[in-house]
Amino acid sequence: MTVEVRLNGELVRDDVEPQHLLLDYLREDRGLTGAKRSCDTQVCGTCTVLVDGAPVSACCTLVADVDGREVLTIEGFAELPEFERFEQAFVDHAALQCGFCTAGMLLTTKSLLDERRLSSAEEIRQGLAGNLCRCTGYHAIVEAVAELAGVEA
Repeated sequence: MTVEVRLNGELVRDDVEPQHLLLDYLREDRGLTGAKRSCDTQVCGTCTVLVDGAPVSACCTLVADVDGREVLTIEGFAELPEFERFEQAFVDHAALQCGFCTAGMLLTTKSLLDERRLSSAEEIRQGLAGNLCRCTGYHAIVEAVAELAGVEA
């Protein structure tokens, strides 16, 4: 089947198998390796991308499901002017260590901030609940996101 996707701002058209996963499409077909494969069951957040602005687990989403939609990966986000502010907050608060979860954390944070859904540290924790980090213990991540949201951690 043929799909047409606005990928990181660029309209792309590709022939794909109906069962082709978005994660495999991004990593193997498009060379966008920022989304990582980990759980394959929508619980860890390492494969998070934004589809029409909402966080989606690319490991369990078919490419066919994003036909005609907008997909933003960490590579595309890194090209946007607002990315530097996110990057700096995560660096300043030591909110990343190995980096495996960072792309998903940043994209989920972007979505939450775009929706203006973060007015407290508790809302930050709830908003990031679908993104697991095995290194930081989350406090540094919550602090970085709180800075971005302009709330107390």
